[in-house]
Amino acid sequence: MFEYINGILSELNPAYAVIEAGGVGYKLEITLQTYTSVQRNLNSVVKLYTEPIIKEDSHQLYGFAAKPERELFRALISVSGVGANTARMILSSLSPGEIQNAILNDDVSLLKSVKGIGLKTAQRLVLELKDKLSKLDLQVGDISGVRSPIKDDALFALESLGFVRKAILKTVDKIVLQNPDISVEDVIKRALKEL
Repeated sequence: MFEYINGILSELNPAYAVIEAGGVGYKLEITLQTYTSVQRNLNSVVKLYTEPIIKEDSHQLYGFAAKPERELFRALISVSGVGANTARMILSSLSPGEIQNAILNDDVSLLKSVKGIGLKTAQRLVLELKDKLSKLDLQVGDISGVRSPIKDDALFALESLGFVRKAILKTVDKIVLQNPDISVEDVIKRALKEL
């Protein structure tokens, strides 16, 4: 239906975002991960990847700052008994990396720590998603949705120095989020100290 919506973030709270694109305001249900990723961009242009959930009595559009989060959402709602709101709760409580690791490592107790997830649902998540998640390349390190020329240039430079992209994404994201006005050179210097 829609792959993504790119437009002005006109309204934002932890539950939903409104993006104005082409004169239309689209309300997207979001996770806390996405909220954190876009909260500094109010009244600026953002891009959210979308997943429509159409039922007999409602039409909802879910938005995600990064594709890996959307892929996890799709995987979660494919599990019997896990609806869109439960999947959103899981993605708001745990990072995509934590979810993937919990499922791949049979960590039922971590999944049970999410509000509304009982033992049977946690076991079902592990059972039904273990094979699926092991085949998906979710690139869970790139979950922040932060896109900037500075970040891209720093990632390119660090990759050129021989670092693996997955290993450096989280570090670079953290540095850019903590220091929005930082130069590319300073991002690289700080990343080299932390890697």
